[in-house]
Amino acid sequence: MRLGGRVTGAIEVLADIEARKRPVADALKDWGLAHRFAGSGDRAAIGNIVYDALRMRLSHAWLMDDESPVALAYAVLLRQWGFTTETLAAEFADDKFAPPALTDAHIAAFSSRNLDDAPLHVQGDIPDWVQPSFETNFGDNWLSEAKALADRPTLDLRANTLKANRDKVVKALERSGAKAATIARNGIRIAAGEGASRLPNVTAELSFQKGWFEVQDEGSQIVADLVQPGEHNQVLDYCAGGGGKTLAMSAAMNNKGQVHAYDADRKRLAPIIERLRRAGTRNVQVHDDPRQLDALREKLDAVLVDAPCTGTGTWRRRPDTKWRLTQKNLDERISQQQDALGEAAKFVKPGGALLYVTCSVLPEENDRQVERFCAENPAFAITSVADDWTKIFGAQAPRPRVTDAGTITLSPASTDTDGFFFCRMQRKV
Repeated sequence: MRLGGRVTGAIEVLADIEARKRPVADALKDWGLAHRFAGSGDRAAIGNIVYDALRMRLSHAWLMDDESPVALAYAVLLRQWGFTTETLAAEFADDKFAPPALTDAHIAAFSSRNLDDAPLHVQGDIPDWVQPSFETNFGDNWLSEAKALADRPTLDLRANTLKANRDKVVKALERSGAKAATIARNGIRIAAGEGASRLPNVTAELSFQKGWFEVQDEGSQIVADLVQPGEHNQVLDYCAGGGGKTLAMSAAMNNKGQVHAYDADRKRLAPIIERLRRAGTRNVQVHDDPRQLDALREKLDAVLVDAPCTGTGTWRRRPDTKWRLTQKNLDERISQQQDALGEAAKFVKPGGALLYVTCSVLPEENDRQVERFCAENPAFAITSVADDWTKIFGAQAPRPRVTDAGTITLSPASTDTDGFFFCRMQRKV
């Protein structure tokens, strides 16, 4: 397919997402099934246009003075892919599959508007109602933090040290442009690429099938490192999901001690079995029934609560969720987080630690939650992890946002990772 056909395809997908209010991944999959003639490169390019359009939907629409799928797709090409109105006109001139031409109104708006004149939430490409939360969390830096959440994300991997060290994995993935990550001790990074370029399918590599590495955002690796599980510890990953942090902690413990992986949603937990087998773990027990945890009450050294959240920290990877988020969604997540913390705390032994993690950057889900929990549960107190950061990752590593209480927030702007919140709460002996 030529560029024109790819842009038309992206416009169709964007229209489908808007009309049916559906996840972008589902819309792209259905488009591909209905257009089997499109090659992998075509599908990747269409996906890039769609994702780029959604990440910067507000600012694209403001500059074009039009929020239609056609306007958004053209804005991607003009703002992010290096085209001009003239080069696009020439590119599409003899292409019968090209999208409708830019109107005079589009051209006039794009050439005359300055984004600095737009409302701040439009400049930051976030819903207007979450701007106060960003201001509370990031202060004067909130706008740069919001803008960074609209960038393309890298592809991050974690070397599975039970089978291979990081240098070995980097060498195996050399042709994919893999390099050692900046912060995470076993992290590996592949650059995001530009324009129509596609990321390599690393899960097709023999080294992946051998269990040498896992796909995992560097921020997720970092918070797993901050748990600091000892080789002889008993640890519970209370909201384990697909098991990314369970696997990371198992490897950090050198297959010693015990990691218990539990999730109330069996469907989310299902992938963990194959991942554990491939990784070669021997110290993980998987639980899909809360009654299986009864024997662990007040016996565990560390309990990790990777709580259900709005996912605002993952907006680079899931930009469609940014525009579907509502206050009702946030309120539901806050309630679920409170329930998860209350239940998980029952398994922490005296002197043990309760670790609270979200992939959100909203204070309602983060600092306010742990402050409320400790106020209602005086046996627990927040302990700073600022010194742990330096001890684990070194003094030269980029620093996250650290509060006076010692909680931390990772973000694309500060640590070049997805957004994550981490808090350690110690139970009194």
